[in-house]
Amino acid sequence: MAQLGTGIGWRPEIADAVERMPGIDWVEAVAENVCPGHLPDSLLRLRERGVTVVPHGVSLGLGGAERPDEARLTALAERAEALGSPLVTEHIAFVRAGGALTASPHLEAGHLLPVPRTRDALAVLCENVRIAQDALPVPLAVENIAALISWPGEEMTEGQFLYELVERTGVRLLIDVANLHTNHVNRGEDPSRALDELPVEAIAYVHVAGGFERDGVWHDSHAHAVPQPVLDILADLASRTRPPGVLLERDENFPEEGELERELTAIRETVATATATAGSAAAAPAPDPDPAPDPADGPVPGPAATPEARQRVALAQAALLSALVAGTPAPEGFDGARLRVQSRALGAKRADVVAKVAPELPWIIGESYRADFLGYARTRPMTGGYRQDALDFAEHLLLAGRPEDAVARGELTAWWLERSGPKPLDGHPLTRWLRTRTARLALRRARRRAPGHAGVDADPAPAT
Repeated sequence: MAQLGTGIGWRPEIADAVERMPGIDWVEAVAENVCPGHLPDSLLRLRERGVTVVPHGVSLGLGGAERPDEARLTALAERAEALGSPLVTEHIAFVRAGGALTASPHLEAGHLLPVPRTRDALAVLCENVRIAQDALPVPLAVENIAALISWPGEEMTEGQFLYELVERTGVRLLIDVANLHTNHVNRGEDPSRALDELPVEAIAYVHVAGGFERDGVWHDSHAHAVPQPVLDILADLASRTRPPGVLLERDENFPEEGELERELTAIRETVATATATAGSAAAAPAPDPDPAPDPADGPVPGPAATPEARQRVALAQAALLSALVAGTPAPEGFDGARLRVQSRALGAKRADVVAKVAPELPWIIGESYRADFLGYARTRPMTGGYRQDALDFAEHLLLAGRPEDAVARGELTAWWLERSGPKPLDGHPLTRWLRTRTARLALRRARRRAPGHAGVDADPAPAT
């Protein structure tokens, strides 16, 4: 297993700071934000210095009912090869639902959602992981996620679920100790018990991150300092096994460079102290009656994911996602209040990421951007990617006669036209509006007032 050391999540906003930081052995980059043919100069310089770069995927949805998308797997493989990475990582989560297996509309969550810890879901996940392993040029590690909600009728604890996943597939684990803390607060799960049950020999590396608590709910924001309870869980893990790598994640609200360095120092010291204490206290261990599975021994296949199992998982996930993003009734057994918290969190994330993917929209719409977007999102689920979501939002506003300012409406019209192709489809509602005299006048005014703004393309993918 690759010995990675201490690392930090590479983000464009802190790229220069990361290059200056002492003691950075490796970095992790969001795979979907990296183009293999046009790697950021910062990542190229880090690689030239011998710093390992690991691509971290967020969109495969390995825990979803459908088999992994071949194009997404190919893209992830290309990034691993372009970066010369020793492994790639993804999440134990589902990110979309609906479609052919349920004969219902396709829905996108825009976020990582928890997989039910059932035998059906485990069989589906194992098969999906094996498909991904076969398609990737380097080993795969999968991450436990943070959750605001719990599935009713679960058949295993998180540790048991991960143990069986490793036993059946040989996959490595990326353990996020911040997510263990999140699930402790939100779902009452004991982090120490999860670590007791985990096959720690399968750990590829560890994530450490911050968050915040509001009204008894912990939000895994990746935008706050790492709290002491998360460092305590890291120490517990390091007392059991020295992790091959530990990485600090920060996605937003970036502090000054010195603060990031202090957090990295705290992480290093936590691991060093825990492993030293464990080493000095170690005695001859008693034989383990149930040794953890070692991926080097090869997987032990379990029950196959039957079509019926996939459909059962598909129906359950579609019902949950529809309740979260389309306002349908909460499925039986779920906490309605907690679902509303999750629904609001998904809407807020959509608004934030669309603002990053299409930064012209907040500029054109002004202070009402967030309220306008959240109002749109409450009744219009995301069915494609974030770029399509931005186009659909702009179209929604224009058809409603918004923005009220004619010049801003013209700027938004020009922005929509620029990204919807050279000629909108005949019969499209917005096409009919664009034929009106009001629309033509607004567009002319906007182009006279702000030439050059309307044609700026919104290229960057969302950071996660």
